[in-house]
Amino acid sequence: MKRRERTRQLIELGGLVAKAGLVDLTDDDRSTIFGLLLEAAAKLSVEGREAQLQLWHHRGRRAFSLDADERASALRTTNPVQSSSKEFGS
Repeated sequence: MKRRERTRQLIELGGLVAKAGLVDLTDDDRSTIFGLLLEAAAKLSVEGREAQLQLWHHRGRRAFSLDADERASALRTTNPVQSSSKEFGS
């Protein structure tokens, strides 16, 4: 990958971190954000990888279709443990 393309990719990925609200929710704590990303990577290295990817893909597509206020409201009203269980059919 060329340097300019890589720079653009990194900027866009950083934008996704900000758009997800992680910067504000963690008070811009880089270690916490990195820990969250490591946790996500760990979930992708075990059985159930495809189901997890599909779940996150659908959540991401829904979030992209919402504006910032709607995303923030959805985050406040959703219990992650309950929503994960419901979406996996548990």
